[in-house]
Amino acid sequence: MKNVLITGAAGFLGSHLCDRFIKEGFHVIGMDNFITGDKRNLEHLNSNPNFEFIEHDVTEHINIEKDIDYILHFASPASPIDYLKIPIQTLKVGSLGTHNLLGLAKAKKARLLIASTSEVYGDPLVHPQTEDYYGNVNTIGPRGVYDEAKRFQESITMAYHRFHGLETRIVRIFNTYGPRMRLNDGRVIPAFMGQALRGEDLTVFGDGLQTRSFCYIDDQIEGIYRLLFSDYPYPVNIGNPHEISIRDFAEEIIKLTNTKQKVVYKELPVDDPLQRQPDISLAKKLLNWEPIVSREEGMRKTYEYFQGLSQEDLFKKEHRDFSKHIKT
Repeated sequence: MKNVLITGAAGFLGSHLCDRFIKEGFHVIGMDNFITGDKRNLEHLNSNPNFEFIEHDVTEHINIEKDIDYILHFASPASPIDYLKIPIQTLKVGSLGTHNLLGLAKAKKARLLIASTSEVYGDPLVHPQTEDYYGNVNTIGPRGVYDEAKRFQESITMAYHRFHGLETRIVRIFNTYGPRMRLNDGRVIPAFMGQALRGEDLTVFGDGLQTRSFCYIDDQIEGIYRLLFSDYPYPVNIGNPHEISIRDFAEEIIKLTNTKQKVVYKELPVDDPLQRQPDISLAKKLLNWEPIVSREEGMRKTYEYFQGLSQEDLFKKEHRDFSKHIKT
């Protein structure tokens, strides 16, 4: 049985990765410091003999005695609400955390896959975005703490690959959704569904003509899994290329939830990208992968998950206290 270390294991993507690798017969070591992760995402694995958990901050030295065959680095705040509140921690997990895990992978002779993001493209001037596009990123803007953390993460990973011959993989993740998303994390899908369930108007920022494309979690995990076991060390887009405007998406959510809410418009945040759509030609060619879950089916499953939340969770406004993680 091979061992796989998954950082950010208590997060949305990380917890689903734990499920997939256990299903595939791996022994999974989950690691998280719960700065944005949720222990409830892993409760169903607590009694599984093929799962163990280490509470640890990856920006600190990592010491694991047993052999490790694969590492998936998914530790990072990913929502704008989070990384604007903890900007330094966001930069550190992408830099120091990645450096620590690269060192661990080198020592263990493990293959490392890092979770990069479509945010490396910034507010793109090329549409759709291909992996050879270098991006349009404001390095000193408020979102730069996340964007640049991920861009540095890619750079240091490629440096270890070239200089040390380390086996590395880079996935550029586009907007992903599904069960276990945090309701109040500031992203559009949980925001709209939470507002609908609470009977609030749906908030659209800007004129609503900005576009997004949404990939269901099962499709995303499948793409990541295939990339890990490929022989390609360079970045690969994994996402759904079917694009929709936020204005039209709000109307879809109103229809899905059978609510009577209005759509209200507020000012667009600084550096919020106006277009976001992956070109997945490379993933199709290399991995024989493309998303198969329709937005209609995926949104229905996601809405059913949110409907199952308690009233306390549904009406909780402030979802995180970051004070114990902020070091002076």
